[in-house]
Formats: sequence, C-alpha cells, structure tokens
Amino acid sequence: MTEKAQNKNLNQAKTNKKDEFYTQLSDIERELKYYKKHFKDNVVYCNCDDPRVSNFFHFFSYNFEKLGLKKLIATCYKSQDMDLFSQNNSEQAIYLEYTGDKNGNNVPDPNEIGIKKLKGDGDFRSKECIELLKQADIVVTNPPFSLFREYVAQLIEYDKKFVVVGHQNAITYKEIFPLIKDNKLWLGYGFKGGAGHFINEHYEDYATATDRKEGMIRVSGVHWFTNLEINKRHEDLILYKNYTPEEYPKYDNYNAIEVSKTKDIPMDFDGAMGVPITFMDKYNPDQFEILGATESEGKGFSNGLWDETSKVAQPLVNQNRVYKRIFIRNKKVQK
Repeated sequence: MTEKAQNKNLNQAKTNKKDEFYTQLSDIERELKYYKKHFKDNVVYCNCDDPRVSNFFHFFSYNFEKLGLKKLIATCYKSQDMDLFSQNNSEQAIYLEYTGDKNGNNVPDPNEIGIKKLKGDGDFRSKECIELLKQADIVVTNPPFSLFREYVAQLIEYDKKFVVVGHQNAITYKEIFPLIKDNKLWLGYGFKGGAGHFINEHYEDYATATDRKEGMIRVSGVHWFTNLEINKRHEDLILYKNYTPEEYPKYDNYNAIEVSKTKDIPMDFDGAMGVPITFMDKYNPDQFEILGATESEGKGFSNGLWDETSKVAQPLVNQNRVYKRIFIRNKKVQK
C-alpha cells in the first residue's frame, strides 16, 4: 500500500473516530523494558484500554511483581463482552483495579482483578476518569490519534508522567511542539522499523505484501512520546560532515540552512539549521538547542527567531517547497 493510500485510511479513521489501534504486546515489551526503574512503587493508569484486547493491561498485570507496582488501573470506553475477566455482558463502561497476586501463582486471576462499573461512558475526559487519573503516577496507553492533542494537554494539566503512542506528525502540532521545545516531552525508543502493526476492528489488513500481519493495520511514522528520563535522550549524535555553502543552501524565507537528512548535520556549523522532524528521534538536549519549527498553523521560525505570528508554513530553497522542518542549533560548536 502506498503512503498516500495509507494516509487516506488514517484520515478516514480520524473522521469516523475509529482510530483506536490496539498495540501489540511485543511492541509494548520492547519499549517499556527501558522504563522499568520508573514503575517501582507507583500507580500505573491505562485509560484508553479495552481489556478484551488491551496488551497494556496484560503487560502490567503479568509483570506486576517484577516491576514492583503499587496498583494498576485500566478504564475502557463502554466495554462489553468481558469474557477475558468475567461473564459480564453488559454495555456499561467499567474500570479494572489490580493490586497484585494473592494466591501465589504469579498470574492475575479474574477473582484478583477488581471490576467496577462507571456511571459514565469511560471517556478519559469524564469526571470519573479524571478522578482515577489523579490517583496515578504514570499513564501508559495508546490514545486515539485524533484526540492526541487533547489527551496530552490533560496529562500536562494534571502533571502526570507518561509513555504514550502517537504519530510523529504530532511533533509539529502547535499544542505539542512547545512542550518538546521546552523539554517537557520527548520521543522514546520507538517502533521497530519506524512502523507499528495494530489491531483495529474497523478495518481490514492494510499491510503491504512484504510486511503483512493478518488482521492488523500497518501504520508508519508512529512513535512513543514520554516525559520519563531515558538514557537514549542523552546520547550524542555522531556527526562527520563539514559545512559548505554549496551543500547546505540557505532558505529563501528563513535565516537558516537546509539539512535534508539528520545524518548529514554538519559538525562545524554554529547557526540555525532546518532538519526533518525525524531528527527528534536523535535529539539530545545536551548537544542541540531547538529553536523552532515550520508548521501549517501559522507559527514559525523567522529571521533567526521563533515567531508566534509568522505565516510561513513551509520553507523554500530556490523557490522550491521543503517539507516540515525543525530548526536547531548545535550547542557544542564554538562560535
């Protein structure tokens, strides 16, 4: 499937509010192994998770003692057919609480998991779910992509630590980018190959013939967003190229040079550089300073400064449009 066709499917999902892509256990295990030290003695909340298919609840409940969790809470939107934990067949929204193994078999048995009814529909924005959020130390889930802005805003409002799945395009959202620029949010370790296979009951398999997993949708550009400290965030990007005006032209409409690939960032240039948004996967705040970004919602980087009123959506090189760019400066180059 072409990237254009894939984006069409994602846009359709957003329009229909069906962009609930349930994450594979293998992807969860691969990412969360780097955060183990953060979970000890803490309450973890998974607030966009249907227990019928939630591998987040599975991961944390089966690793409850290994991680040293205090409590695990999961809420789901109008959950039904709860055959995974009980014979409850109602359409009423519920939430689950798990405080660890009680009978010594190291398995989260149904009778050890508290299943409680919610008065509302289980939406993460509801008062009931916000009260549960207040109990949490760390939130881990895969929120609907269409609600990512609102979802992250809530986590910031209630000062929560988190590890959540989102699309890399969110990096330049006007609600998300300032958090990244101010080092209040960053990217985690990421999905294998920069793409994830998700369970999605509303769509058939959209994976390509060479990358197919039956019953799943393949989404490129997905990533983990977090505000928990990880080692990756402080690893220097190895640079090997020298700056030349010929190889790194200046933008027509920005006081910065164009660097089309992250690996080609010059090691000896001390000014502003425009890099792809994929650079954020290599961003080390000890090595680089984020100055701003181009984006389609009106703000941008102009004349060497972040401009709240800039109307320039895309940078130009010799009158040719360039895709979205993050503007950075190498802090370790001597002026």
